[in-house]
Amino acid sequence: MSGQNSAITNEVIRHALLFAADEVAKSLSRTAYNTVVYEIRDYGIGIHDAAGDVVADAPGVALFTRGNDYGIKKAVEFLGGPQAMGAGDVFMLNYPYWSSAHALDVLVFAPIHAGDRLIGYASCRIHVLDLQQKDPGYVLDSRSMYEEGIFFPAVRLYTGGQQNTDIYNIIQFNSRIPDRTIGDIQAQVAAVFAGVRRTQAIVERHGVDAVVEAMAAINEHGEKLARLALAKLPKGTWSAEDLVDSDGISLDVPVTLRVTVTVTDDEFIVDWRGTDRDVEGPINVPYGGTEAISSLIFKALTTPDTPVVAGNFAPLRTITEPGSVVHAVPPMPTFTLWTNILAGEVVLKALAVGMPDRIPASSGGDVSSMMGLGVNPRTGESWLEATNEAVGFGGHAGGDGEDGIMHLSEPGCRNNPVEVLETKAPMVIDHYGYRPDSGGAGRHRGGVGVSRVYRFLADSSAICLVYKTKSAPYPLQGGMPGTNNHMVSNPGTDRAQNTSGRYVHLAAGEVLANNTGGGGGYGDPFERDPAAVARDVRNELVSVGAAASQYGVVVSADGTVDEHATTELRSARVG
Repeated sequence: MSGQNSAITNEVIRHALLFAADEVAKSLSRTAYNTVVYEIRDYGIGIHDAAGDVVADAPGVALFTRGNDYGIKKAVEFLGGPQAMGAGDVFMLNYPYWSSAHALDVLVFAPIHAGDRLIGYASCRIHVLDLQQKDPGYVLDSRSMYEEGIFFPAVRLYTGGQQNTDIYNIIQFNSRIPDRTIGDIQAQVAAVFAGVRRTQAIVERHGVDAVVEAMAAINEHGEKLARLALAKLPKGTWSAEDLVDSDGISLDVPVTLRVTVTVTDDEFIVDWRGTDRDVEGPINVPYGGTEAISSLIFKALTTPDTPVVAGNFAPLRTITEPGSVVHAVPPMPTFTLWTNILAGEVVLKALAVGMPDRIPASSGGDVSSMMGLGVNPRTGESWLEATNEAVGFGGHAGGDGEDGIMHLSEPGCRNNPVEVLETKAPMVIDHYGYRPDSGGAGRHRGGVGVSRVYRFLADSSAICLVYKTKSAPYPLQGGMPGTNNHMVSNPGTDRAQNTSGRYVHLAAGEVLANNTGGGGGYGDPFERDPAAVARDVRNELVSVGAAASQYGVVVSADGTVDEHATTELRSARVG
């Protein structure tokens, strides 16, 4: 673009905007009531230009940041245009089909004005704890949006800097835990005000025209980088499918996700037509959410080393069918958005057909989340705590998959520490560690998943959010599948029960185990370096038995390779 700014000025402003987004995140984390926010970083934060396109973000849930663009644009359209927004206004949006997420993933945003000129928006999305959804904590079996909570279609929390008490009263009388819900929303308000102030300070230093020009240059450069990377990708069309365990109603009927990816000189097309539709339960995803997961995979493939800006996604086109599980329309239920988490691996599975040297095998494939709730006998108050667990990542052409890291949909997130859970909730963690042998065998091993075992000290409920347990994490190039995710109550007893995707009640003293999946293996396991297998055995990632049966490697009692026995074992398979 032509303009008055030098490249140096644009770069200084770009970093200042990134700092502004980081300040939004810090303000939020310091004031939120909910550990899901300040410990796990279950948030999406952005500074956007006047069109609603993101120019700077703070890493959290990757799907949220891209979804905020979509939500802001829908809100502006609903409100009648940007002229309807005044300085000091703050808006709240949780209508799923516009906001790109379910009712509890609340988007709060504020316009940024320089004098009378609207130059952008500050956004902050988090998971709040309760807005009158039919079940406390999470809804797994709704059949309609009308069971999923109270909706706010871009309403003003603040007008000209003054609180809209009527809206807060509605929230207070429509939440089981109003203090924490309102506290979290107010933390969002404080955060976006911080983003507004910081961006206005950038304007005061550089001038409004320079900042607006820099925002445009940021997205132009982001698009240029994406198109340069797109030009280097293999061209073609590839398809794949995978399963969601169920829709939450028909628990024994899996739901199929189908995708066709086409890479041309000019476009990266993610076509979801053919995906199952007309399911009863709440696994449906609004279009903005599906666009967000398609965007995440595209960015990971093209511009993984630069911050998210809207220009990165200019070559991307997402195609869906309204009414399918990846394009919910009113009144389709949308509360259990795990479909969106699983969908990213389906895109990668399709791409692996055409570019196996660039794409890893499947990760454990899910965000295995346990949400516990009840009454804490220490305080007599209601409690609700949650955490997402790490998974193993898939092996790839360049090496092994990572062991026990957060799912690809949550690259900026963490899990909830043992100390926090045991302090906030009536529970103790009996065990927490890697799951040996959960990574798929291969020339490059799949990363292992983790296991966390909760022992409840008071009667409690647990919401077990995991929806990839029936299809194994897929391998590539002759590797072996990873081990599935699963949750089970009272494991090792005659009361053991599979609780994946269920809402279960546990008496004081009962136990719940959350076991996450390992990544798929890449390449023939018998081609793996025996020394690497022995190292995995010493690190308790692979058992002695699996080393022999899956890799053809005999590991001695001292943890070293028995060279003679290994040669014989591997030769026997070849013979």
